[in-house]
Amino acid sequence: MKFDIIVLGAGPGGYVAAIRAAQLGYSVAIIEKENLGGICLNWGCIPTKALLKSAQVYNYLKHTSDYGIELEGSAKPNMDAIVTRSRGVAENMSKGVQYLMKKNNVQVIEGRGKLLQDKKVEVELNANKEVYEADHIIIATGARSRVLPNLPQDGKKIIGYREAMTLREQPQSMLVVGSGAIGSEFAYFYQSIGTQVTLVEFMPTLVPNEDSEVASTLQRSFKKSGMKVYTSTSVESVDTSSDKCKVTIKGKKGEEVIEVDVVFSAVGVQTNIENIGLEELGVKINGPKIEVDDFYRTNVEGVYAIGDIVHGPALAHVSSKEALICVDAIHGLNPKPLSYDNVPGCTYTHPEIASVGLSEDKAKGLGKEIKVGKFMYMASGKASASGNRDGFVKVVIDANTDELLGCHMIGDNVTEMIAEVVLARENKINAHHIIDAIHPHPTMSEAVMEAIEAAYGKAIHG
Repeated sequence: MKFDIIVLGAGPGGYVAAIRAAQLGYSVAIIEKENLGGICLNWGCIPTKALLKSAQVYNYLKHTSDYGIELEGSAKPNMDAIVTRSRGVAENMSKGVQYLMKKNNVQVIEGRGKLLQDKKVEVELNANKEVYEADHIIIATGARSRVLPNLPQDGKKIIGYREAMTLREQPQSMLVVGSGAIGSEFAYFYQSIGTQVTLVEFMPTLVPNEDSEVASTLQRSFKKSGMKVYTSTSVESVDTSSDKCKVTIKGKKGEEVIEVDVVFSAVGVQTNIENIGLEELGVKINGPKIEVDDFYRTNVEGVYAIGDIVHGPALAHVSSKEALICVDAIHGLNPKPLSYDNVPGCTYTHPEIASVGLSEDKAKGLGKEIKVGKFMYMASGKASASGNRDGFVKVVIDANTDELLGCHMIGDNVTEMIAEVVLARENKINAHHIIDAIHPHPTMSEAVMEAIEAAYGKAIHG
């Protein structure tokens, strides 16, 4: 069969590309070997948030007296029911993508796709092979859990994110390797529901890509919850020969052996670019990534790549934006290239983390003259009323131009608040314009305005 556009992979990059192409009048097919929605919808962003919501509800139940509510009896987590709810949320979302495919007349082809010469794709399913052809082929094959040689995942004692998301029995103890968004979120989830978690990070701070003050605040919160936290520490080996996992770690105090039920490896992801025909087609690869231009064209005419397999952060919202730019460029709409320096990052721990742009340390490292403003949640009326006063909003402003260089937040609802700063930066709105805009009271979002006021010595409540 011949299509105008074939998309290889149905994650948040692939399915968005397919829908936009169909909206523009192209005949479109999308090839997926597993579930529509990809890792994010089925095994990442969405089901993890369902797990985290269960942890939040359980936390509220444990502290009802703080809100003047008397609860008879004690609440306890039901791991099987929590996982069942999470999988149900993911399945419903996947069905939603199926509906969108039908609504937009996108043909869904099940199987594993491989690029062939002359703009053709071979799809294999259950030993059967079919060949399809298109004028344009968009590769959006995503990534999977990265496996380290000293942490070979067996799916039982040493697990990746898929197993961590579907454990039907709650482990009494768990060691999490890596404190990026995935590692920190799962460490928080399991600690919250009663598992004794040990979090090990190779870098000097948790969430290494975040502002140092944000990282310190998260570490204090984790330790307060009873979590054991090790930074500047490496995992040397794991012995799984007995009932327990004996994990040898090496840090500032030398080597130590920790015994846990399960080890969860959260050391990042690796791209799915093997065995899809790139080498045979001559597509340029740079390490684990496919080389593309600003509009996601590869060096092979008619072949494009988006998402985790190209440069830039491996985030669902980045993949979706790349998809729109790629398809709009194919259609000749002259889209604006993506501003990779204005991509927000969010971590859904408690407290939440959200950030965009330069941190204070990075701005100083670039030699910029800056103003820094910070507003603490303990001064927020809404935060006090909600019962969670731990956190702050921190802004980094160019002292000469009033440009918002960056914003770093930790606290309740910050993942919903960061978009204001992203929008301001995208449209060159300076810090004074945000101060001039009335923010409703009482809200958490007032903290953005208050932090900017603090940078200029105008803080009323800080």
